[in-house]
Amino acid sequence: MGKIFAIGDIHGCFDKLHTLMALLEVNKEKDILIFLGDYIDRGPQSMDVVEYLIHLSQDGYHTIFLKGNHEAMLQDYLSGQDKTIFLLSGGTNTLDSYRQHQHIDRFQNLIIPPSHIKFFQSLRLFYETDSYMFVHAGLVPKVPLNQQQEKDLLWIRDPFIHSTHDFGKTVIFGHTPFKEPFVTKNKIGIDTGAVYDNKLTCIELPAQKFYSV
Repeated sequence: MGKIFAIGDIHGCFDKLHTLMALLEVNKEKDILIFLGDYIDRGPQSMDVVEYLIHLSQDGYHTIFLKGNHEAMLQDYLSGQDKTIFLLSGGTNTLDSYRQHQHIDRFQNLIIPPSHIKFFQSLRLFYETDSYMFVHAGLVPKVPLNQQQEKDLLWIRDPFIHSTHDFGKTVIFGHTPFKEPFVTKNKIGIDTGAVYDNKLTCIELPAQKFYSV
């Protein structure tokens, strides 16, 4: 295995994603690109972000796409299960992004491209290697990975962040924004608030080298 490049929460910040990716020297044959979820909402270019990520995979990169709580809220919105929380959590920006590309207004029916629906449906809840576990939000301490609940993997904060539990591997996570990468003995948080006028961050492993834009 070559290097692992893990990228934190993008939230529709396409320009920052494009700039960050230009900094990374990724070997298509050996390296892995892991995205930790929350590709959409709040920022202005969610549709562009998703389209870019789909093309990355199509262009031959070894990509792993994790599911974030915002993708879960979008799926609940599209299924009619819960429309309110998505719209109140930055979802209107996502819908506006798709409308702009389709040149329609808010009174016309919006169609999410089938390739994007397939992308959202394909997202993983976690990914692990011999040395690392990757997850959007975190883990419940003392619960085996295969017994973790989806809502915790996508939403947990303090019980995980403040835990000193040895998870057996270093956990790389997003979801909770920090001004700088959050690094402890057992976990590394790389959501650095790109959509809040801060930075989009990538960690290169095993070198533990950070890239931020």
